[in-house]
Amino acid sequence: MDYPRPWLSSYADGVPEELELPTGSLYDLVEESVRTYPDNVALQFFGRTTSYAELGEQIERAAEGLRRLGVQKGDTVALVLPNSPQHVVAFYAVLRLGAIVVEHNPLYTPRELRHQFEDHGAHTVIAWNNVVATIQDFPKDLGVARVISVDIAEELPLAMRAMLRLPVAKARESRAALTSKVSGTILWKDLLKTDRIEPRIVRPTADDVAILQYTSGTTGYPKGATLTHLNLTSNAAQARAWVPTVPRGTAVVYAVLPMFHAYGLTLCLTFAMSMGARLVLFPKFDPDLVLDVVKKHPATFLPAVPPIYERLMSRAKEKGVSLKGIQIAISGAMPLQASVVEPWEALTGGYLVEGYGLSEASPVLMANPVGPTRRAGTVGLPLPGTEARVVDPENPTVDRPAGEEGELIVRGPQVFSGYWKNPDATAAVFVESTDGGAPWFRTGDIVSIDDAGFVRIVDRIKELIITGGFNVSPSEVEEAVRAYPGVAEAAVVGLPSSHSGEEVVAAVVMAPGAKFDEAAIREQARSSLAAYKVPKQVIHVDELPKSLIGKVLRRKVRERLIKR
Repeated sequence: MDYPRPWLSSYADGVPEELELPTGSLYDLVEESVRTYPDNVALQFFGRTTSYAELGEQIERAAEGLRRLGVQKGDTVALVLPNSPQHVVAFYAVLRLGAIVVEHNPLYTPRELRHQFEDHGAHTVIAWNNVVATIQDFPKDLGVARVISVDIAEELPLAMRAMLRLPVAKARESRAALTSKVSGTILWKDLLKTDRIEPRIVRPTADDVAILQYTSGTTGYPKGATLTHLNLTSNAAQARAWVPTVPRGTAVVYAVLPMFHAYGLTLCLTFAMSMGARLVLFPKFDPDLVLDVVKKHPATFLPAVPPIYERLMSRAKEKGVSLKGIQIAISGAMPLQASVVEPWEALTGGYLVEGYGLSEASPVLMANPVGPTRRAGTVGLPLPGTEARVVDPENPTVDRPAGEEGELIVRGPQVFSGYWKNPDATAAVFVESTDGGAPWFRTGDIVSIDDAGFVRIVDRIKELIITGGFNVSPSEVEEAVRAYPGVAEAAVVGLPSSHSGEEVVAAVVMAPGAKFDEAAIREQARSSLAAYKVPKQVIHVDELPKSLIGKVLRRKVRERLIKR
């Protein structure tokens, strides 16, 4: 059965309707850039640069070091690292062996990390010095056999490393933030003292599992999405196809997003390397550090989230730094407001467009055209090779009429095949096809698709509030609440109610100096919402719980409000 694809007519010039699928692995992808652009800068870290030739040699030496430690094809290897050159090298070294990378947030609590280690069972861990102690404290029954400790300060320029050794408070603080001494581990620098890996050593194939990417856990415990080399190389190819005006070998990509997150992983670790780009690495987002780089190497491609763009604009104005020359910024993870887009494009002369994805889709599924046809308030169009349908959430085999809201289901070469050792969870998110093609993945998001193929996200199914038999979209209510002057942030959730199932409750953070007035905020919401959608309570809080990339975690907001 041929499903309609209205979005094809809205593609920007030069974007292909179909995608020629890659045939190699992620390692082949970086190896091609090493071969094609050996003298180009691959990595930049606080001013220190690594060429593609140097990167290729480090990857091969690290792979051989891991092989001698016993890492084999199919093994899971845990990475617990911030953005750094060592992170890039470790990622591709593990993949060279046909082993599986498991990315972790180094800021996770021991409980959060332990849950994931219990799930994937990695025996080898490559960890930032500052979190090694957490790994070493895990009980023996988790099976961690070896920990490789990484001092990311070793990749700093010589002058900066010398400054960190100065006996002054700021230097000590900076040093502590980057490194700490550990014992009982294998040092990363020693791992690189081996020979280069021999070509005869088995290489990964396109169908091998490359990554276990844990979901954000917004609807329960995180699950490990198994992503193959084909999933990830396809998504990198789709990203390249989406920006046909960006030539290979010349792009500058800023890694301000954490590379352990699916969003940062694909657009920085894989897309950038496949482009032969200069990848500028930031261990964490610091607007001053970013602006220092903008002066010499403006970003060709800057993937981020709305708060990052806002902070960069504010700080650039304070410091008198021009943002001109930043060509393409792509925003994800949360709604992108026109109030951010318009000033950003005026200051940079480039485009700021919104996209959409999920960990299970490597993660990018959709993006707005990089050009004047972009549509604010939408997440854009399905990428080449991606199919999308809107179906009845209660019966996903039934399509909703064009323009109506329903659950988004998708399929494409970037979509995963299932969760790690969790067949029940896998079965719950797939719908068998009736045309002999791949099954459809249920995203859990309520959307609508207009006549031109642009997709608008309404909300997540599991976060919809059911009050008195009516479905209420938290995003719609949040937008109405934020319209009140002085409300800086808002999160809307459903709390248990004895008479209506759930009642709509808003938690708000006020801007500095703004006065909280619950009645006035509710009245503001009432002016644009049906009565059943108006929050029954508006609660003032100091902050909202967020993910590392700044997305408000409604589930945690709800848990906190219930405990009040």
